[in-house]
Amino acid sequence: MTRPLGVGVIGCGYWGPNLVRNFAWTEGSRVVAVADAQLPRAEALATRYGIPNIYTDAADLIADPDVELVVVATPARTHYPLTLAAIESGRHVLVMKPMTTNAHDAADLVERADARGVMLAVDHTFVYSAAVRQMREMVAAGDLGDIYYIDSVRINLGVFQSDVNVIWDLGPHDISIIDYILGGQEPTEVAAVGAAHAGSLRENVAYVTLRYGPQLLAHVHVNWLAPAKIRRTIVGGSRQMVVYDDMQPSEKLQVYDRGVTIAPWDDPEQVYEQLVSYRTGDMRAPRVGNTEALAVEAEELVACIRNGGTPIADGRAGLRMVRILAAAEQSMRHGSHPIELVNGRALTPLVMDVPTNIATKADGANTATG
Repeated sequence: MTRPLGVGVIGCGYWGPNLVRNFAWTEGSRVVAVADAQLPRAEALATRYGIPNIYTDAADLIADPDVELVVVATPARTHYPLTLAAIESGRHVLVMKPMTTNAHDAADLVERADARGVMLAVDHTFVYSAAVRQMREMVAAGDLGDIYYIDSVRINLGVFQSDVNVIWDLGPHDISIIDYILGGQEPTEVAAVGAAHAGSLRENVAYVTLRYGPQLLAHVHVNWLAPAKIRRTIVGGSRQMVVYDDMQPSEKLQVYDRGVTIAPWDDPEQVYEQLVSYRTGDMRAPRVGNTEALAVEAEELVACIRNGGTPIADGRAGLRMVRILAAAEQSMRHGSHPIELVNGRALTPLVMDVPTNIATKADGANTATG
């Protein structure tokens, strides 16, 4: 019988307990260690799930011989040094979003993981949800036709983060969904505008626009200051349109057989006489599974490590994400000027303005998962 995969979780604050719970309940894995700078928090989690090893220093967990998969559930500013240390020790890694706070570090982690032959995965949780996976299948099968636009809104009266702005905190959810349903296609241009309110030093309201070639646009609205909680993505195609509303208790996915056709006149001077035909068909709500996305993710990662597969949200997906976020950051810093990307890379270096004095101790506070 194969020995369960030994999992160690760094960070027992906001998101860490959810990861511990799912890996503890996943067949083929066992949480053997937790680490947190606040010892009582780590002890409480260890007691609840029968975890034998407790640390206050992340380096001790990484060095634990029973740990094969290191889960980094700490603030964004610590992701790079902790993930790097785990990779260099020969451990597989699952790191929370965003993978790093600049594109150079993200690329470095991907290269080092490849060189060491270890798995690098990023917790883009929503790509493991049944509704998002079904959207991906519809797009890939051509059910929606040509994709015209994707519009995402993720707003609520949320937790302000000290180390990242709202784009880096909430944006990864919607951008990872867009990246996944488009099959990893990279945008050619990114533009963003944001504002900091209520005495915050970082933007808490922002709008990000992604251009994919000449026709497809994606728009992401993220906001920590909204009185209502909205989690909605609309994908508009030439044949059908789909709405994913994560706040719905049922019918999270709604597919509309609706569209528009424009028949222009040959004479450009008569553009006002264009014939517009609207198609209004039925709406259907396909049944989607309700298995927790984290459970699906944990199961996939264990299988990938055991069988040598590649996870949906691997290091390269994380790198694509960071490149987009960094481009959005640069656009916001330069008057919302669009940043052109070539093969996912900006034409100028992109670095986020975060503190450089990064602590490597285990810290349980993690960015909100939206």
